[in-house]
Amino acid sequence: MRLRYGFSAAAALCMSCSAALAHHSFAMFDLEKEVAVEAVVKELQYQNPHVWIQIMVPDGRGGETEWSIEGGAPGMMTRAGWKSSTLKPGDKVTLVMHPLKSGQPSGSLIRVTVPDGRVLGPGAGGVPPPPTAAPAPTK
Repeated sequence: MRLRYGFSAAAALCMSCSAALAHHSFAMFDLEKEVAVEAVVKELQYQNPHVWIQIMVPDGRGGETEWSIEGGAPGMMTRAGWKSSTLKPGDKVTLVMHPLKSGQPSGSLIRVTVPDGRVLGPGAGGVPPPPTAAPAPTK
């Protein structure tokens, strides 16, 4: 009997530890700053635990720098309107992120304007408000 309770307690402890290890801190990102870039999509990695967007950003000297942008979990992003086909290599996007504090070319996704004009967020905390548009002319 003692062995069964010991095994159950050990199993419960292991399961709770693995869930805790699956999450990480966003302390590496400067949540006080928002950086907007116009970029070309290199790759969309739509997989667990988080979606990553690889983008090429002009460096101002005639070259490009590859940035790695972290989004939310695929399930959360799907509920926010994303699909694994939302972004394709070569797509031009405007992306807003919280940059890394270290200054390295990486960030945490805030929102991205995709080629069809939709504005999508990272999946957590709801979809960001759409950009304001001019009112439609009345007839």
